Amino acid sequence: MSAALQSLALALDAPHRRGVPVGNWRWVVRQRMAGVRDLLVSEGEHPDDGWLAARGGSALRERNALLVRLSALGPQVLESPDVDGVRLALKRLAADIGHHVQRLHDLAYDEVELELGGSE
Repeated sequence: MSAALQSLALALDAPHRRGVPVGNWRWVVRQRMAGVRDLLVSEGEHPDDGWLAARGGSALRERNALLVRLSALGPQVLESPDVDGVRLALKRLAADIGHHVQRLHDLAYDEVELELGGSE
């Protein structure tokens, strides 16, 4: 996921470089968004037992909200005349997806710690 997010971040910075046509930028960003979307959709199952169940359900709801935001921005990337506004919205979304991925890593760590007995 981090490679897909990094690729999207690099594509988002492209219109501020000289010589990158906006049409090309739109197409590349849209492709990178599809890669991120595919990874979000293919996210694994979350724990459904004990105290981790609530966090797993929360992660699933968060993922669904991120997918809705990603889907809403898709047409805007291709059609909106406000390229900078779309770019900023996508940068914020990419940051939120990065935080979501970190929460998933924390959840996976806690699941393993629970299985092994933790430090207590």
